[in-house]
Amino acid sequence: MAKVLVTGGAGFIGSHLIKRLIETGEEVVCVDNFNDYYPTSLKIHRIRKFLGQYSFPTYKVDIYDFSRLEQVFKKHKFDYIVHLAAQAGVRASIEQPLDYAKSNVQGTINIFELARRFNVPKVLFASSSSVYGNSFDAPFSENHEVDRPISPYAATKKACELIAHSYSAVYSMSLIGLRFFTVYGPWGRPDMAYYKFAKKIMNNQTIDVYNYGKHLKRDFTYIDDIIEGILQASKLNSPYDIINLGNDKPVELGHFINLLEKYLNKQAEKNLLPMQQGDVMTTHANINKAKVLLGYKPQTTIENGLEKFVNWFNNYHY
Repeated sequence: MAKVLVTGGAGFIGSHLIKRLIETGEEVVCVDNFNDYYPTSLKIHRIRKFLGQYSFPTYKVDIYDFSRLEQVFKKHKFDYIVHLAAQAGVRASIEQPLDYAKSNVQGTINIFELARRFNVPKVLFASSSSVYGNSFDAPFSENHEVDRPISPYAATKKACELIAHSYSAVYSMSLIGLRFFTVYGPWGRPDMAYYKFAKKIMNNQTIDVYNYGKHLKRDFTYIDDIIEGILQASKLNSPYDIINLGNDKPVELGHFINLLEKYLNKQAEKNLLPMQQGDVMTTHANINKAKVLLGYKPQTTIENGLEKFVNWFNNYHY
């Protein structure tokens, strides 16, 4: 049995990961700052309702606070860390870049440094498809140049990849970055488009559709597939690596909205708008590396995944 620290454990991906880790017999410690970027009540419900049947210590700690975070490491000896805590949101990062530098960059350095000091042999950390920016070389591959991010959020994620490389090279630590592609599903993040659309459609509110609904594509990846990828990556023996975890099947925004309308059984009122600053036209993961190294194989279609989300959404909100 391994003891695993999950940062951001009250978050969307973190809570699902904790569930799977405990079900596979691992011991879990959760760290989360329960901030109010989106309603804190959802984070509390993930811990108390979604994970209520499981027993694990949860610490309300901001990863930016080195001394408080260090106390967690003094209490527990970890076999590995899955570092998911971050200030999320591409567009919010344009308004408040300093918050993203503090949480995503300094907070991640704190995790790496404490892992070094307390001899944790492996850290898996969350990166993002946003590092690819407006690349025209879809599908996006890990060997593509990602030196031109178009949002502060994307820049922080790229910075963390570089910092991880330096820690691996200097301190002989295993650091593996996972570039997630538009993760969705039950208990998801209310700031993401699929969740916001569902809520507005059900409340008879107009949804904002950017680039006038034309040509926008996203590589939606269902939460269960992401969790399997993380578990597989935790077994990887590598000093440093960056790996895409996506679905490799981009979905056009129009089709995505049509599916939501179908499962919600309601029509959406659309407000067609130009492209947003910091947004990208397409995300599309090349997952060949994940297939080879991890045996990664996404199982969930957008149709099945959105239907599962809507079933949860209706039960949770209505």
